[in-house]
Amino acid sequence: MIKVAPSVLSADFTRFYDAIKMLEAAGADYIHCDVMDGMFVPNITFGPYMIRDMRKATKLTLDVHLMVQAPERYVEAFAEAGADIIVVHEEATTHLDRTLQMIRAAGKKCGVALNPHTPLSVLEYVLDGLDQVLLMSVNPGFGGQSFLPYSLDKARALKAMIDARGLDIDIEMDGGIGLHNVAEVAAAGVNVLVAGNAVFCAPDPAEVIRRLKLGK
Repeated sequence: MIKVAPSVLSADFTRFYDAIKMLEAAGADYIHCDVMDGMFVPNITFGPYMIRDMRKATKLTLDVHLMVQAPERYVEAFAEAGADIIVVHEEATTHLDRTLQMIRAAGKKCGVALNPHTPLSVLEYVLDGLDQVLLMSVNPGFGGQSFLPYSLDKARALKAMIDARGLDIDIEMDGGIGLHNVAEVAAAGVNVLVAGNAVFCAPDPAEVIRRLKLGK
């Protein structure tokens, strides 16, 4: 089953509450929250207070993607703010296993994000303890980028790795995903789709979410 996780980075922040309620009505499964620190990626977005306020406004799963240097410094704060899933970048933390243990100890689902160039081999010894792997299909830090085609090969290889171990792990993909390429993304084994502009810039966001869930 495909789940859709619209990225609120593409929302109109002057009407943020309305955007959240629109996503609920439109059938979104998650709200994808891109947290950027201006160091790991060039942009700066929002922090735990925004997650806290979003938690008050919705019961949808808050999928918090920490694009920050040394994310272990912030795990507790985002967990307390109400994140349901906390995803950290392998490239941003020196002690990945320790950081994942912190997330699990906080009672949250944990995930690892990989930049486009990062090989799947870095997951070898942590894969069994993950709930989700997020494959970046663009270079992180900016919305509206074009999808990197080799991300499909990476997704297929990850799906094979997960299946070979008999694990139940979601494969999430983020960047350049829309109705134009959802079929091939879904066919590659991705079952959580992050979509920003494809949802928020659409005349009918509910129809876009419905079609993304169908994988076509």
